[in-house]
Amino acid sequence: MSRAKEKDKASISLVLTGSGGAGVMTAGNLLLEVAAQAGWYGLMVRSSGPQIRGGEAAALLRFAHAPVECLDDRFDVLIGIDWQNIHRFADEIPLDAASLMIGDPDQSEPPEVFVKRGARYAPLPFKQMAKAIPGSWPNMIALGLAAGLAGLPADSVKSVLQKSLKKGGGEKMAANLAAAEAGYAFAANVPAVPRLSGRVVPSASKKSPDGRWLITGNQAAGYGAVRGGVRFCAAYPITPATEVLEWLAPALPKIGGALVQAEDELASINMIIGASYGGVPSVTATAGPGLSLMTEAIGLAVAAEVPIVVIDVMRGGPSTGIPAKSEQSDVNIAVNGLHGDAPRIVVAPNSIADCVAATQWAVHLAEATQSPAIVLSDQYFGQTRAVVDPPADIGLITERLKPSAGAEAYKRYAITESGISPMAIPGIPGTAYTADGLEHNERGLPSSQSGDHIRQLDKRAKKLAQFDYGARWADIEGEGELAVVTFGSCTGAAREALARAAAEGIKARLVSLRLLSPAQPERVAAALAGAKQVLVVEQNHTGQLYRYLRAEYDLPGEVKSFRHPGPLPMRPGEIHQQITAWSRS
Repeated sequence: MSRAKEKDKASISLVLTGSGGAGVMTAGNLLLEVAAQAGWYGLMVRSSGPQIRGGEAAALLRFAHAPVECLDDRFDVLIGIDWQNIHRFADEIPLDAASLMIGDPDQSEPPEVFVKRGARYAPLPFKQMAKAIPGSWPNMIALGLAAGLAGLPADSVKSVLQKSLKKGGGEKMAANLAAAEAGYAFAANVPAVPRLSGRVVPSASKKSPDGRWLITGNQAAGYGAVRGGVRFCAAYPITPATEVLEWLAPALPKIGGALVQAEDELASINMIIGASYGGVPSVTATAGPGLSLMTEAIGLAVAAEVPIVVIDVMRGGPSTGIPAKSEQSDVNIAVNGLHGDAPRIVVAPNSIADCVAATQWAVHLAEATQSPAIVLSDQYFGQTRAVVDPPADIGLITERLKPSAGAEAYKRYAITESGISPMAIPGIPGTAYTADGLEHNERGLPSSQSGDHIRQLDKRAKKLAQFDYGARWADIEGEGELAVVTFGSCTGAAREALARAAAEGIKARLVSLRLLSPAQPERVAAALAGAKQVLVVEQNHTGQLYRYLRAEYDLPGEVKSFRHPGPLPMRPGEIHQQITAWSRS
């Protein structure tokens, strides 16, 4: 079938799979770079087994000429460099009769679980082809094949590989360029594969339009922290948050900051409390198990009113759970997980690009209110690499409220109209005070008196309840009597589902919460005014967001929870199905 007769579509989804050492992730990342250089949008989700290193891997990719924020409902093409243990990804790689599988017949036949779905199969001897080009690798054949099937320009493939293989020498570069060309040529003879419709792809010689970024959510969160004024980080590596630290480690010294790898999570949280007490905006990054260990110290930051930021890149739980898979199951611990009455700020980015602005905003909120702020990202955002439009700098670098030198009878925890009292930096004459976890009076002296306790409880609650969070508290889109309420990485799938519903004449609105805590009853009431049906969408088992909303808000009309746990991502088709079924009931 000629390409002129092939079906075009708005996006194309491909998955590259293989065993450890097959170079799947390398090929996937290079393919995403090819798309970026060609002026396309796209994303790549990493998937791996439970092993610490090695083992089976899958690079799940989606490309389009418009921004994409989530995986599609199915994959158009599955390319298996080999089939070793790939059946373990069966639930994560939905195929159907219109899908195509390409694999090496010398390795084995495709897994039966994929064959039963009716996907077509085209054999390609990756290893034989690589042997015929001495010095080449099978994953470069897969790269060229995937690029050709997607309709990416050959010039972009060549340009990206030349840059990537520059250090390997001329022979290595020539061999793998030839391998990619062989894979690209094979793609031209594969029938009935959808290519992207839409605008003409720019030449590879031109820069990517508008200077788009190729970035992960973890990198974006690190950059957002720096934009917000953070100059110190202490942290202990943990999947899937480690890349935040890897980005910050070289970045902070360039701007006069520092990063310390602590011996554990308890040390890291206490280090950033100490640094912030000393006047330096500070951050740590962790995942659910680390956040559990940090809760007592976060309570200390609440009591002592020391601003800190904790980035929690959520993963499957409980306990060790599924470290390399995504799940939005830390809502409960983030909003309710401290002992005593301990108000704190919880912010959730709603896209990979928004990880920049949301983290920057969290730093601003922490510094302005002298409170701990938790940023709820997740593995999907953190480790997914995407081509995005550069997010605007929201322009928030906040100076915390400080007393003047020699302030008479300095009261660190003075009762003020805003609930925020001046925070002295060590070394300011006449402003020494004690900052610890004991309840205290206005001067910071330990007190067990009920009056002091109540006044300080009221003060800590008041400053967060009265603070003006502005328009960033949520993204509100569309209109209609049906409202989809969600947060975080479910936002992209929900937005795409609502677009599909709108194309069918179904009116609905989206409320993507960026500020989870403190609760915003007046703003939520305004956002949901006139709604008769509220669908709460989230990726966890018990409906943690749904239960939190029901506890904190008087939601209008009929309220329904739609959720499932990880490791499967929320896809637009399943949300669309919920919307259409409910709207017609």
